[in-house]
Amino acid sequence: QVQLVESGGGLVQPGGSLRLSCAASGTILSMYVMGWYRQAPGKQRELVATITSGGRTDYADSVKGRFTISRDNAKNTVYLQMNGLKPEDTAVYYCHAERSLHFWGQGTQVTVSS
Repeated sequence: QVQLVESGGGLVQPGGSLRLSCAASGTILSMYVMGWYRQAPGKQRELVATITSGGRTDYADSVKGRFTISRDNAKNTVYLQMNGLKPEDTAVYYCHAERSLHFWGQGTQVTVSS
């Protein structure tokens, strides 16, 4: 049974930073393409960033230059470093793992507000 558990969300002022973590159990994350998605109230879930098993990364245009996705295979964990946060980054952030099958975490709330 694959489980993904996100942590690190919270309330932050505009311009601030947060680091989200996604810890996996029941599998070896290094074999998966990992991603972070987000869903704001009343909006569809959207892709934020992905990282392949080889370390290649890709980002949504809205977060390029501000967010960084990384993985620590020894810790079986994927991270999303978010800098320069804006109110429009407010959403529930979900961790996603793909390798033929798809797995999702439960989500962590990020609120950017003064």
